[in-house]
Amino acid sequence: MVEIPPSNHGIPGSKMLQHVDLPEITSMQPEPTDPQAVASAWLEGFNNLITGHDQNIEALFLDASYWRDLLCTTWNFHTYYGPSKIVSVLKGSDQKCRVQLLELDLSSDIKKPTLCPIDFHGSLQGVQAFLKVETKLGRGRGLVKLVQDARDGGKWKAFILFTTLEQLEGHEESINARRPTGVDHGSHPGRLNWQERRIVEANCEGSYDHMPYLNFPPNWPIFTPKDKLAEWFEIYAKALELNVWTKTSLTSSTWDEGERRWTLTVKRQSNGRDEIRTLHPRHVIQATGHSGEPYFPSHIKGLDSFKGDRLVHSSRFTGPQPNTQGKKAVIVGCCNSGHDIAQDYYEHGYEVTMVQRSSTLVVSCENLIDVDMKGVYSESGPPIEDADILSMSTPNAVGARLKVDNTKEINRRDAPLLRGLQGAGFALDNGPEGAGLFAKYLHRGGGYYIDVGASQLIAEGKIKIKQGQEIERVNPHSLTFADGSELEADEIVFATGYQNMRETARKIFGDELADRVKDVWGFDDEGETRTMWRRTGHPGFWFFGGKNL
Repeated sequence: MVEIPPSNHGIPGSKMLQHVDLPEITSMQPEPTDPQAVASAWLEGFNNLITGHDQNIEALFLDASYWRDLLCTTWNFHTYYGPSKIVSVLKGSDQKCRVQLLELDLSSDIKKPTLCPIDFHGSLQGVQAFLKVETKLGRGRGLVKLVQDARDGGKWKAFILFTTLEQLEGHEESINARRPTGVDHGSHPGRLNWQERRIVEANCEGSYDHMPYLNFPPNWPIFTPKDKLAEWFEIYAKALELNVWTKTSLTSSTWDEGERRWTLTVKRQSNGRDEIRTLHPRHVIQATGHSGEPYFPSHIKGLDSFKGDRLVHSSRFTGPQPNTQGKKAVIVGCCNSGHDIAQDYYEHGYEVTMVQRSSTLVVSCENLIDVDMKGVYSESGPPIEDADILSMSTPNAVGARLKVDNTKEINRRDAPLLRGLQGAGFALDNGPEGAGLFAKYLHRGGGYYIDVGASQLIAEGKIKIKQGQEIERVNPHSLTFADGSELEADEIVFATGYQNMRETARKIFGDELADRVKDVWGFDDEGETRTMWRRTGHPGFWFFGGKNL
């Protein structure tokens, strides 16, 4: 049996991403003086292909090429690999969803075809162009990255094509020219009064850190405090007239297969009183975060024998207790929550030890932002809608390959910090196949720490590390490890992560639904995120969460 390195561990069922070789670098032809002409010529060939004209697919796509599609070719997310797969999609897909036309989007300078680097170091150059997409069901956006094929005389071919459906014909968003007038001038005897009209009109639903339709103001802090974000949510809901019910819990739910709709019963506190409401939606979205219920290692012996001040999962950690100078805190787990809690304990006078059972990916917050996000999600980057296209357009397998070089650069900049951590006995990794935070987040949903101060405390020995040993048992005032060593503890926090999102669905909607839906997060066979924002296995039920596609 081949042992999987800790860096490659993923959530159950998640597939390892396909290995990607970047296109060969060619110097057969000079750089194009007119990127728009290059992009236009390629689009003419592609449109000829989808309209049935005689066009050779190998003249348009590299042998190792990718078409990532979100809802244009089917009602699902796909990454199609290679010309033969792409042509089979174009010739054999559902006629209602078939792409009809791709056009250049020349509406802003950032969208116009341009020569740009494909890889991190800029060794591989290509032409990038934003696209308008037409399908038989609606309109969307897209992006193509063209490179010269070193194996075919330097011809310009697609390395990556991306398409996404954004508007359904006849169901366009009520924004810009389609937004409501707000006032109906003139005399209309018998119409609703002003307050009644506002109540009716407010009963609408609107849909990365900016919220849709209403960006944070330019003076907004880079890292938003939680209370400030909560206040923004209130402002946002009022400005967009969202019908938000707080202090509301779901008491029962049933799905009618014949009627294709739900019956939901909720208990809502309104004006100081409880009221029961029954709803009949066609769709229910669970947006409770991409993690599920807390994972607590209840199999450890002796948990009930602990006589210290606190033994909890990190989700129930409410902060260090006052006047506890010299108390001993043990945090089991070395990812974001574990580090934050350890730092909090240290700053309140505790003696702190973190138990690290395997390895952790560590990146400094500053270098992560400067290397991974600069030029896309940054002050100098494009509008958020265009940044999203740039980000989503890269298939996950390609993104992971590109992130290998990003991760090497972040590690170079973080070298003093990483050496300090290793000197303190802290085990490090670089994520699956060296692809860093990006791949680890999507493959596992954890196993990393974005450093905001705790790593330096570990390097300086102010937070101690117990590494590489499983807990054998919990004692009244200590922990015993598999190697026989013992660690005193007044408080123990298990920062041991969370279960799959479907377990939260089980808690809210019951076993019947939870057993029917598929596991959430990690990669499927095509490298797409499993189940999230896609069909779940239960009609009318959807999972929304996380920040990446």
